[in-house]
Amino acid sequence: MTGSDVTGEGVQGAVPGRDAVTGPQAGRRRRRRGHGERAMVPDAEFSSYYGKPILNKPTWKALDIAGYLFLGGLAGASSLLAAGGQLTGRPRTARAAKLGAAGAMSLSLAALVHDLGRPARFVNMLRIFKPTSPMNLGSWLLAAYAPLTMAAAAADVAGRHRVVRAAGTAATGGAAVLGPAVATYTAVLISDTAVPSWHEGHREMPFVFAGSAAAAGAGLALACAPVRETGPARRLAVLGAALELGSFQFMKRRMGPVAEPFEQGTPRRLLRCAEALTTGGAVLAWYAGRRDRTGGRARALAAGAGAALLTGSALLRFGVFHAGVASAEDPRYTVVPQRARLEARARSGGDG
Repeated sequence: MTGSDVTGEGVQGAVPGRDAVTGPQAGRRRRRRGHGERAMVPDAEFSSYYGKPILNKPTWKALDIAGYLFLGGLAGASSLLAAGGQLTGRPRTARAAKLGAAGAMSLSLAALVHDLGRPARFVNMLRIFKPTSPMNLGSWLLAAYAPLTMAAAAADVAGRHRVVRAAGTAATGGAAVLGPAVATYTAVLISDTAVPSWHEGHREMPFVFAGSAAAAGAGLALACAPVRETGPARRLAVLGAALELGSFQFMKRRMGPVAEPFEQGTPRRLLRCAEALTTGGAVLAWYAGRRDRTGGRARALAAGAGAALLTGSALLRFGVFHAGVASAEDPRYTVVPQRARLEARARSGGDG
């Protein structure tokens, strides 16, 4: 894939507003006007040389990469909750979040390496440090973050000596510092590609992923920790759901036609389910806090909220992944935005 602009050379078909033809089949998209007249502009058709796509669609495996996006977000948000639980005297919430962060990061790295094919390919990305490359920076970020999550979890489970506990506390703090970057850097990573429905959402995608990660981390805490300790997780669930859903809707409105893949086929079904589960999970989380903190009903509500939030966050990542693949397969989503950019550039040059 390349990020270079396509100027329309090699793209066949009429350009709306420029190529007008006459005949009985023309002007199908325009309504009839007075005296039986109608505009003679045919539908635009987008294709490329030899019927090949303009962009090579991502060859990443959906389960590996969409799972990697979800698990990284879950790990980063869980590290923040772990530090917060440790500081505020919520030991079981802190333990659940530490174990969740370590487990999610381990699975995330396994999914990434499985997609790469060989572990050596991940190690090779650490041979240089390139600040302009999201892939390279992400590799260094994971290389620093993963050991911290493992150390924090191990110290919490087995650390009885004071020195071990102190090391675990330091590791928990370090993981919490890196957690927000781990939760959101994947949004920058996919937005830095030429895939239309990812690239055009580069402004809002980090906020979408941040909200989704917060909802997932809160969901894990709600599912695993006692209700009396989940006050911060409940608030994080509501805030994360609001940020995810609001940012995603704003992103789609700003993207215009390139947002269409989010509203079609498999991505649409996944994203609608994600929206319903995230909204329902946030509502259940809020309601669980208003019930008896020690009652079985509150425990069931919290567990249900956690499951809904985790599932909703995962479905969002899969929906975004499949929408990106669909947008790369259709030349229209590459050509139309690039023509618009060229026209805007020409207008600004003419005005100057």
